[in-house]
Amino acid sequence: MDKTYIAHINEKTKEIQTVKEHSENTAELCRKFAIPPLKDLSYVSGLFHDMGKFSKSFQERIRGKPIRVEHSTCGAQALKEHYGDSAMRWMMEYVIVGHHTGLPDGGNKGDDPGDPTLHARLERKFEDISAYKEAFAFPELDESALGHFLVADCQNDMGRLVDKVAFLIRYLFSCLVDADSMDTANFCKEGELPRDLHGDFHRCLEKINHKLNSFVCKTALQKSRALLQEQAFERAKEDAEIYLMNMPTGSGKTLASAKIALERALKGKKKRIIYVIPYNSIIDQTVEEFEKIFGKDMEILRHQSSFSFEEAEDKSEDYREAAKSAVENWDAPFIVTTAVQFFETVHGSKRGKLRKMHNIGDSILIFDEAHLMPEAYLQPCLQSVSYITRYLNSEAIFLTATMPDFSQLFRKYALPDMTMQELIQDKSAFVNFDKCKYRCIGETGADALLAKSAAYPSSLIIVNTKKKAKQLFKTCKLQERKVYHLSTYMTPFDRQRVLAEIKEQLQQLENDISKGEEIPDNRKVTIISTSLIEAGVDLDVFTVFRELSGLDSILQAGGRCNREGKRADAETFIFELREEEDKGIRAKSFKEAIAKNVIKSYENISDPACIEEYYSRLLSNPLMEEEAQKYVMHRQCTSFVDIPFRTYAENFRLIDGNTESVLVGRDEKSKALIQKLKTEGAVDVRKIQKYVCQLKQYELEDLYKQNAVKEYGNGIWCLENEDYYDKEEGMLFEGRTIIVDK
Repeated sequence: MDKTYIAHINEKTKEIQTVKEHSENTAELCRKFAIPPLKDLSYVSGLFHDMGKFSKSFQERIRGKPIRVEHSTCGAQALKEHYGDSAMRWMMEYVIVGHHTGLPDGGNKGDDPGDPTLHARLERKFEDISAYKEAFAFPELDESALGHFLVADCQNDMGRLVDKVAFLIRYLFSCLVDADSMDTANFCKEGELPRDLHGDFHRCLEKINHKLNSFVCKTALQKSRALLQEQAFERAKEDAEIYLMNMPTGSGKTLASAKIALERALKGKKKRIIYVIPYNSIIDQTVEEFEKIFGKDMEILRHQSSFSFEEAEDKSEDYREAAKSAVENWDAPFIVTTAVQFFETVHGSKRGKLRKMHNIGDSILIFDEAHLMPEAYLQPCLQSVSYITRYLNSEAIFLTATMPDFSQLFRKYALPDMTMQELIQDKSAFVNFDKCKYRCIGETGADALLAKSAAYPSSLIIVNTKKKAKQLFKTCKLQERKVYHLSTYMTPFDRQRVLAEIKEQLQQLENDISKGEEIPDNRKVTIISTSLIEAGVDLDVFTVFRELSGLDSILQAGGRCNREGKRADAETFIFELREEEDKGIRAKSFKEAIAKNVIKSYENISDPACIEEYYSRLLSNPLMEEEAQKYVMHRQCTSFVDIPFRTYAENFRLIDGNTESVLVGRDEKSKALIQKLKTEGAVDVRKIQKYVCQLKQYELEDLYKQNAVKEYGNGIWCLENEDYYDKEEGMLFEGRTIIVDK
């Protein structure tokens, strides 16, 4: 057989790339991507990752023999001869073994060789690959220097060491798989590779400064907004790892954070800005706002499950191709993504997820609505942010109107000596952003609640469950007013349609009221929603009714009341549904109990002191402390040789894993996608996101028993009977009864 050891063959040109060429190219890219303490380790990982391609079987396969060959494990096994039994060898073994299938669970000695764990795979027997020794020179590694880097900040605590090593292994894996992918794509390319996305931080900063300077400052609120922003801008000039930006709703946090991010990026010569948002629903308006300001000086990369570049008809084909490439590894100057995408990347195990992780380094990270980090993931989320800023040369900005004591939380759950900067220390101007008064009205029944809301030209009622929202909506529909319903029982397609209609109706009301007209009952607007409306939905209603919940949710709901500050007597009412009406629907949470107690003690619940006391009680609660550490890596294993990467990643789901998505045909496009799924067995999941509604597992099972849903392709459920969906109510759980008049 030809002794040329081939790694790849270009199918079009029939050129070959040898294993030596590919391995050395990958190793050099790995070194380029990695932070200084890990450059040599990253280089060796790249050098060894494809050693298994020196086997006779692989060379037969690459030349056309239809056989399956495992090559990833061989390189990991070969490490032992050159690098002994050390921590650095174990780190490389994880990333080399998993560079195609994903980081494996470490497992234990004695695992059966057929198991997928690292221990098991290292015990497998393979044919001779010793020819690799003649192809390479193997660099020495400074184990002492690496050891000092690994134990730094761990305070002689094995748990802290395991968490840090797990993070760094994922980072090494990211460097390797991106380098491997890039070199392979470069060799196997047909024509030119997509260009890089463009961004000019200097020009964008000039534009955002021009935008901020264009605002008029006449009213007390406008002057307070400018003073708070200037305070933040001045304090952001100080170097820190974490910046905390606590500013009220309506104070311009989004633009202010973007200005600070651009200034910090220019000062620190950072490569990119990553804007992390908790909900898909907020991304549209955030990206739209930035694109209007930056124009052609910044090509923004959107990475979210509900966005498809193919559907971005306002973008050029050139941009779409560049963005589709950049979304694979986040090699872009300005990225807007979701918290789910960000944190499930950092804590993932699969090649597709982790490939982008190393490009989170050398970045400015902005976490919008930072208080919404789920309690069960609080420690791993804060811990990963601390590692990214401390070890990957990034900085992070946390912004929210309801700020927990993140300084204390970072000290408790992450690195205790993080350098942190409070951007707003003088909060005396916060009172000027109080646009409504909060009043507790205690227990009430549904009829009394709806009757009270009918007294106002427009009202928003927010309840804690989809079931309650639907019940109130059905009751309210019987009354003489315009009523709208919003929940995840509805598809995003219908929620967007309803929101557009709501905004149009509210604007008409405002116009008529400004003319002094009386609003008849049949023109009054009532919106009944779940909490999905609280963050990022720009509505302005006369009065809000919020069912008792966490204090942050109550204040977010109040942000939809008198949003423009035009009315002096606006109110947000906090209520509880009577026990007999709430029974069997949902148990009260300790968040609600704490909020209820704190609210009693403050005349103004938007007072920073009230918010501080709420979070202090909440985060010191033993149940919360236990919840916050639920997904800490070191609680899942005993040392860094048995880290369960795959199992951990499968369980790390920021969105409730007990929900199921059901695809509903709502227009011609969605019906065509469903037909394609049924006939071809697959469909681009990004294209269907706006046509799915979220159900609990038991709700899906209920529909399945009624033959209303069916599973197609790779686990996608479709609604088979249109009688089980209503464009106003969303998913129904019993078919509509149709009466035929004979």
